[in-house]
Amino acid sequence: MTEMTETQTGPLPDLPSETAPVSKAVVIWRAIFVLVPLIFVIFLAMRLGTAKTEHRAEGLAPPLEFTTFEGETINLDDLRGQGVMVNFWASWCDPCREEAAMLESTWRREQGNGIIFLGLDYLDQEPAAKAYLAEYDITYPNGPDLRSQVARRYGIQGVPETFFIDPEGKIVDVIVGPITSQAQMDGFLAKIRPK
Repeated sequence: MTEMTETQTGPLPDLPSETAPVSKAVVIWRAIFVLVPLIFVIFLAMRLGTAKTEHRAEGLAPPLEFTTFEGETINLDDLRGQGVMVNFWASWCDPCREEAAMLESTWRREQGNGIIFLGLDYLDQEPAAKAYLAEYDITYPNGPDLRSQVARRYGIQGVPETFFIDPEGKIVDVIVGPITSQAQMDGFLAKIRPK
């Protein structure tokens, strides 16, 4: 039997901890790095929700003015009396590509029938946007939504998103996501076609 010495029976010596205590400053900075972006996202979502509620509650389309990639200025007020389709898109958006050819073929069919198509490029680079327009041979007026001014005014949720505006300037339908068929598209156009 082994004899126990006094040092063996006394309290155990303090061993270094495997995890060092985190200082209060580190905890505060971690909280700041998590809370600040979270607060920003919540604020942005509230603003987006407010913008969407405001324009849809009134029924009137918000002001829309932009310069096309060709340098032409388009103003929605100048288009009163015609049906207007406004499509928000981006070259990096795969669902936008799903509807691009159909939008263009429908535009070519509808020219001169009192319906105007407009495209607004959202959060994109101009060379990529122009390449997209060339790839799908898009001929209806398109331009960049500089600083997302129109997108914020319209309260879009993402791209593609399409607004159908009647000849009196009222939003009749809003489609979030791609328009999936010609029949669906024709149904929306029938609601905004001038009588």
